[in-house]
Amino acid sequence: MLSDVSLPRLKPGVVGIACVIGAVLTFTTQDMAIKWLSGGYPLHQIILVRALIALLFTLCIFVPLEGGIGILKTRRLKLHLLRGLAVVIANMTFFTGLASLPLSEATAVFYVAPLLITAFSVPFLGERVGWRRWLAVVVGLLGVLLVVRPGSATFSLVAMFPLAAAVAYALLQIMTRKLGMAERAATMAFYIQVTFILVSASVGVLLGDGRLSGQVPASFEFLVRPWIWPEQNDLVIMVTVGVLSGVGGYLISQAYRMAEAGVLAPFEYVALPLALFWGFAIFGEVPDVVAWLGIALIAFAGVYTFLREMTQRRANALERPMPRNR
Repeated sequence: MLSDVSLPRLKPGVVGIACVIGAVLTFTTQDMAIKWLSGGYPLHQIILVRALIALLFTLCIFVPLEGGIGILKTRRLKLHLLRGLAVVIANMTFFTGLASLPLSEATAVFYVAPLLITAFSVPFLGERVGWRRWLAVVVGLLGVLLVVRPGSATFSLVAMFPLAAAVAYALLQIMTRKLGMAERAATMAFYIQVTFILVSASVGVLLGDGRLSGQVPASFEFLVRPWIWPEQNDLVIMVTVGVLSGVGGYLISQAYRMAEAGVLAPFEYVALPLALFWGFAIFGEVPDVVAWLGIALIAFAGVYTFLREMTQRRANALERPMPRNR
């Protein structure tokens, strides 16, 4: 009897974990590819191509799977667009930092977002957070300080960009809770991609001629370069980035429908060793001892927070997926 009861529960959990790991693999590969392209193309051009491909995927595959074009009708358009704007800010700040920072360090700092969600749930949602999870937040932020090292000779303002992205993402998740479960995943994905297209195209119209190129610090050149027609190989990479974004978004949505967030979320930290691998294999990046310690503290604090939440089985802001839509 026990096997008859437990087997149906095991299968969705296993499939959910597989979906999470698949999503993390696609997103970290996407991050690596965008960092690779950052030396020659402006960020808004890359994001526009990515969003167009991801939107095409959403309309042709995910929307039909969830009921057809009718699911795109919504009474919460303003909140959808506000969520999309938060994702755009998170993307722009994360990838701007990624262009100058080691892939593993930028990824680690961004993964402090779940801890910020915990902190923000108190003033914005009126939730109660125990001292253990507050301690985890402090430990995670200490890890961030070790990675970015403000005040040191190696510190650069651009190192704070992934942290700004984590703040924007945490606020996004708070807004997602306001939307509740009334909207389908494909609906939310559609409006996010539409927002990406509107913002990146607008920036392209304003700055795509490169009028500010060469007039800003080198760390921000990624934002103001002139648009150029991509070389064939680079265009393939951009299209691949869009496919990865669309597939990853679908996998992460499926995962969190199949199993509890507390079970799945720790597996998202597979992104850290993957980022370390890509950083070393493609860019020859090797974190120093202090950065290793900071990365470890962030990962420990984040995983502990999720495990603590799973133990208490509390419905809170961490019911939503980890930092995605990047």
